[in-house]
Order: sequence, then C-alpha cells, then structure tokens
Amino acid sequence: MSELFDEVDEEVRREQLKKLWDKYSIYFIALMVLIVAAVGGWRGYQFLEAKKSAEAGAAFEKAVELSEQDKHAEAEKAFTELAARAPSGYRTLALLRAAAEAAARDPKAAAKMYDDIAADRSVGTEWQDLAKIRSAGLLLDGTSYADMQQRLEASAAAGSTFRHSAREMLALSAWRNGDTAAARKWLDVIAEDGETPPGLRSRAEALQALLPPVAKS
Repeated sequence: MSELFDEVDEEVRREQLKKLWDKYSIYFIALMVLIVAAVGGWRGYQFLEAKKSAEAGAAFEKAVELSEQDKHAEAEKAFTELAARAPSGYRTLALLRAAAEAAARDPKAAAKMYDDIAADRSVGTEWQDLAKIRSAGLLLDGTSYADMQQRLEASAAAGSTFRHSAREMLALSAWRNGDTAAARKWLDVIAEDGETPPGLRSRAEALQALLPPVAKS
C-alpha cells in the first residue's frame, strides 16, 4: 500500500508540474531569452568600449608624436579632434594636451581652454584643479593679484592636491603686484606646511628674503 500511495503522489506531482509548465512556460522562456540577450548585449558593449579605448590610445600616441616633433599646431588639432570623440578618460587628457599645445602660440587662448576644463564638472575635481593651476601659470605675469586670488585660493586650501603650486603662485603674484602683506601671508603658509616640497621651500625662502623687513611697532 505504501508503494501504491507513493506512485499516486508522484503522479499527482507530475500532473501539477505539467500544469504549471503549460501555464508559465512562455514566461520562463521569455526570461531566459532576456537573460541571454542581456549577457550578449553587455559583452558587446564591453567589446565596443575596449575597441574605442584602443583606438583613442593609438590616436593619442600619434598626437603626442606630433608634439614631440614640434608640430604644435597639428598636435593641437589632433588632440582637439580626439577630445570630441574619445571615451571620458582620454577626452580629459586630450583636452589638457590641446591646451598645452595652444600655449605655444597663444597663452591667453590656452588659459581660456584650461578655464573651460576647470568649469567642466564631468572631468572630476582633481583635473579641474590641475586646469586652474595651468591657467593661472600662463596668466601669472600679466594679471592682478585679485584675479589670481579668485582663481587659486580654493586650490591653496589645506588638503588640496595642488595646494603647493597654488600657494607659490599666489605668493609670487602678490609680490609682483606690490602686495607685501599677502606675499608674506602665503610664504608663511608654505613654511608652516610640513609637506611642502624642499624645492618649493627653498624658493619661498629666497622670495622671503626679497621682502622688506616687518616694521617694528
């Protein structure tokens, strides 16, 4: 009797599974098709992105070669064209290199290109800060301390990646524009930062020596 009941139970289970399959098989098959399509689509996307990256890398190397051959106008054009179509990483590098090539012919135009990068939130904060530093470096000799302060004060804050360069340029700008108090302020900040690079520390000490002595009260 026990074996008979087991056979009946097994038959009932088979009948229930058949009914479930008849009712839901179309959904199961559709789900499997979607999974296969999704996996295939993802693999295809990965392949295309890898291909784009490889093509961008090759184009970037060619543009670098033009720069090394002193063909700066051609290099600038190549980097600009690459930035218009490259994946995000190469796009940012190409924009920075295009601005660097432009600096050879027109520093103010190059500074504007760096300013555009600095204003582009999609490139990331560190790249934005680097662009600010590069732009300020091109304008240092011909702009006011107030302009440099507006450009670089945030980048000179503690913990900023490029704070050392920003502080040095602010000190130089203040000195060249006759603002001794501001120059001394930034030189003190440089001196007090234990992570200031030795070369920068030496330059700051040399500039400090050029400042008039503090008047005694």
